[in-house]
Amino acid sequence: MHRLPFSFLISLLFIGFSYGQNEEPKSQEIDSLQTDLKEEGIVLSDSIIVKKKSINPLAPSKAAFYSAVFPGLGQIYNKRYWKVPIVYGAIGGGVYMYTWNNDWYNRFRTAFKRRQAGFTDDEFYDRDNNNAVGAEPDFADDVLENQQERFQNDRDLWLVATIALYALNIVDANVDAHLKQFNVDEDLSMDFEPFMEIDPVTLSPNYGMALVIKF
Repeated sequence: MHRLPFSFLISLLFIGFSYGQNEEPKSQEIDSLQTDLKEEGIVLSDSIIVKKKSINPLAPSKAAFYSAVFPGLGQIYNKRYWKVPIVYGAIGGGVYMYTWNNDWYNRFRTAFKRRQAGFTDDEFYDRDNNNAVGAEPDFADDVLENQQERFQNDRDLWLVATIALYALNIVDANVDAHLKQFNVDEDLSMDFEPFMEIDPVTLSPNYGMALVIKF
């Protein structure tokens, strides 16, 4: 019978103790890593790392607020930069048309008021400066009144249209922010699948198509 040397037994004990000491920090290190990843929205599993997309519930209200303060700013917040020129073009066009119609309305209104006061020096009385003395004006009083009402109506319509475009800019920013956070990962799917079932009475097969939605 052979006896193992005492020094050999001491070496085995030392190796076992060292191995046990090295195992615990590794477990703690993995737990710490998983905790850090979870805080960043990353889930660590046995075979795959899945990064979850964070959702900001205040993003839609922020986008709407920014577009209300300054049109187009909500679209910039949503990173929909291509929409900014459309917003500026739509609202800017509405403001231009409102201003243009309002200018003509004021010009006809001023001329009509001066005619009613007995003056003949308005811009629509002799537009080419070639009328003979006592000749009829280029634009009669009733024409001035009709044109004044026409441009007033057009001005008011463009005011309503501009306000509607401004509100649409806010709604677009809000809805776009909602859609950006909508879950569109690969787990969502919709498919048509054929199926067959046996009629319990006649025992004959029935064929059809089924709409399958996976969440």
